[in-house]
Amino acid sequence: MEYTMTIAGCTRNLPICPVNENLSIAGFVIFGDAELTVACARELNKLAPAHDVIITAESKGIPLAHEMARQAGEKRHIVARKHPKLYMRDVFVTKVKSITTDAVQTLCLDGGDADYMKGKRVLIVDDVISTGESLRAIEELVHHAGGEIVGRMAILAEGEAADREDLIYLEKLPLFHPDGTVME
Repeated sequence: MEYTMTIAGCTRNLPICPVNENLSIAGFVIFGDAELTVACARELNKLAPAHDVIITAESKGIPLAHEMARQAGEKRHIVARKHPKLYMRDVFVTKVKSITTDAVQTLCLDGGDADYMKGKRVLIVDDVISTGESLRAIEELVHHAGGEIVGRMAILAEGEAADREDLIYLEKLPLFHPDGTVME
């Protein structure tokens, strides 16, 4: 089963993936899809509020954050990592439970990135926002670092996330019944 949609002028067939016995979602992955990543970054940059730095969560938001920053002429973007790395110092950690992951995960922010964000206008970007849990975790890291959140953006808003007034997105992605029909 697939769901076909057009995003930033690019038509893609998204596989319908079961989450549990009552819910399925459309799998949206920009990894390796340079055409889609470039187009989505271009369209999101047109809507982006003034900001000093972009942050995203590892991993699917990374190509989007990179391309948005590149197109905007920004020299740096920040990635909240899933695990502390050896090179990271003074790490901040928060927990997150995503709809697409079975277990509770961590998001980690390097102390140097936190220092860079302090007092800056921070734009949070991601590929898909659904439950908002990853977004909440990034917000926690940004606040802890002393950054000012000026916007929350995604390529797709899934389910109830499309009703959020604080979220800027390109397209709404519906949720699905196990048989692949769209939930109304």
